[in-house]
Amino acid sequence: MGKVASGQDMPKESQDPETKIRDKTAKELATIRRRRTQDKKSFLSSKEDFVLFGGIAYGGVFALLLFAMSSGMLGNTTSIDHSASNTFLDIGGECEQITDEPWLHIFPDNDRELFSIAGHNLPAGTAVMNYTIREVEIASQVVVDSEEITREVAEEGQEKAGRASHRASYLDLEAGHYDIVLRISVYNNSDIPNATIVEGGEQISKELIFEIEEVEKSFDFLPFISSGTIRDIRITDQGARSCWGVQDLGDWGYLLMGAELGGGRETAMLSGGSAGIPAWWMAFVSLSLSVISLMVLYPITYKVYHQESDDMLSRSHITRLVEDTITNTAARLKIEVDWELYKIEPRELSIDIMVPYQNTGGTFSDNRDVRAEVLKEILEEFAIFRVFKPVQLTVRTIGHRHVADFDSGVGVGSAGEDDEQSEQDYTSFFSELHTLSVVEDEVRDSLDLFFTRRSDVNLEGAIVTSDDKVIFVSVIYYPTQRFAFFRFKKTSDQIQDELYQYISKRNSDLLGSQELIIKTRNQVSTLADRSGAGRIEHSGADDDRVVAIAKQDGLGGKMLQTKFIGNTLSTVEYMANEKRDFINRWGFWGLIAFVWIPFMASGVLVGAMLGLLSRMNFTRVLFATGLGGVAASITWAYTAEGIVKVMHQYKLEAVIPLVIIVFILLAVFHMRSTKMRRKTELFEDTLLDNFHADVQAKYGEN
Repeated sequence: MGKVASGQDMPKESQDPETKIRDKTAKELATIRRRRTQDKKSFLSSKEDFVLFGGIAYGGVFALLLFAMSSGMLGNTTSIDHSASNTFLDIGGECEQITDEPWLHIFPDNDRELFSIAGHNLPAGTAVMNYTIREVEIASQVVVDSEEITREVAEEGQEKAGRASHRASYLDLEAGHYDIVLRISVYNNSDIPNATIVEGGEQISKELIFEIEEVEKSFDFLPFISSGTIRDIRITDQGARSCWGVQDLGDWGYLLMGAELGGGRETAMLSGGSAGIPAWWMAFVSLSLSVISLMVLYPITYKVYHQESDDMLSRSHITRLVEDTITNTAARLKIEVDWELYKIEPRELSIDIMVPYQNTGGTFSDNRDVRAEVLKEILEEFAIFRVFKPVQLTVRTIGHRHVADFDSGVGVGSAGEDDEQSEQDYTSFFSELHTLSVVEDEVRDSLDLFFTRRSDVNLEGAIVTSDDKVIFVSVIYYPTQRFAFFRFKKTSDQIQDELYQYISKRNSDLLGSQELIIKTRNQVSTLADRSGAGRIEHSGADDDRVVAIAKQDGLGGKMLQTKFIGNTLSTVEYMANEKRDFINRWGFWGLIAFVWIPFMASGVLVGAMLGLLSRMNFTRVLFATGLGGVAASITWAYTAEGIVKVMHQYKLEAVIPLVIIVFILLAVFHMRSTKMRRKTELFEDTLLDNFHADVQAKYGEN
């Protein structure tokens, strides 16, 4: 039998299975990379683009409408509320339209036990007012019959024009049912017996039925509320409500928006219901907020995070991509990675990477620069493959070259082990040393001139070292511009290129065959700046514990990576992940119920994120969350007034502001606790502790 020749290739079927898997993974990554880099879609090329455009347009129209209403540009007409009250939009019946005609207003002040009575839109002159209070249960017996009260009514353009007001006390009234009738006439002068009624000043009247009760104080068990009884007034029949003016509705639009954003839909509706805001207006404002957040933020989030099934990276894809990236970066930085201790863990919230490495004779970067470079390369790859999960990277030097002293030049450009020589000739050594010294001095001069002639940056520190192959220049600079962290536009790479060109041109005759390597660092730059991260998150006061997110292209990507929106969406995504099992079980109808039923933090945006994470169709998610949001807004808007009435009926008025405060606090605490739970899970130390323990066991280093 013949022997197999040495070095002959093995049959394909006998290849290492692990090698086959790696080759397959590499091919799949290459295919996905081609699709990601070649498929460039223009704006308005997909349905989410049209939804986004519609949301932006509606948001602009809504903002313009509120501004026009609240600023008085549309006047203060009550016709809009009056028209709505005659439709199914208002379940309380037709409101009393306030026109330019004179009208009266009676409002009780329970604390001071009096009525505020006033006439509006009165003609200029002398108003004569009187009121009568009758006890309803005793044949309408008159208990108070006021004398005539005169008030001067100012002309149009003056302060309090067309208005006359007074106060009617009910302090002396006993418990029972009463009605108050207010009458006002306007005369041409204060000499009433000899005066005549002015045009439009004919007598008008208004009646209000009320009840006075003595009740026990609510919540008198609390230490800050005294026990005993209080006198309470309740309006039993005030007739039709007065229609709201356009300007007043505009002002309340801002208040309702703030209440909903701060404490949720429930807080907004209870606040508006307590003030008597029409249900149709509360529903409109709430629905508008839902429409804007859903049609703007959801399409942006979808465009950034959504991937087709074929483009999604599996755990093995991510692992291979990171390993290949680290391998290439290590070769470029001339470091040796200890793959035995190397660790990577793609978790639900983050991708944790631990890279132990040794410096070599050609290493020109310290640990901070290595970390920034490795992170930069990984994030650039993740940006291509649309992997926007936070990356937590730990880079640690190991071995006898642990510390490279760049300040003194030790460890830079050092040679390997000396070869044994029987005879050593030092002539060439000293000649070469002199040449290197001259080159280093010239490069230092060029370096000084470069920064002396520039007004935008100053030199903080620099090291120049060399050997027969490499001239290494390490520079730390800082911008002279005020607030440079925010305003200085040039990157370290740009300064590095400019410095390279300057030194190369000025010292071209001295460099010869030596390679010029320049590294620059902005003194005020952060890890995010040097790594090219789109956004970073800190574990706390310790800046060494950070996670970085790959940059996202386009206006939407930049907006999502702002600190406020980025942190908010991260928290929303975490909450959605916690509820994912519910949606996976109940699907489309479960998503509607989730948004509709007032779970804590179950708005349209959380619902949309849930649908996105569950990989539901874009249109189905939009329809389900929109339907749930409409149902929730209408439900709360049209029940808020009833809730408030029930509270009034059972003497729980004091509870209303307390309930509103509780809703706001619950919303704030829920968001804060969710954010803290996410951060705790994100910066879990289990893998990191194991990594350091392995390094300790192998190298004996703490």
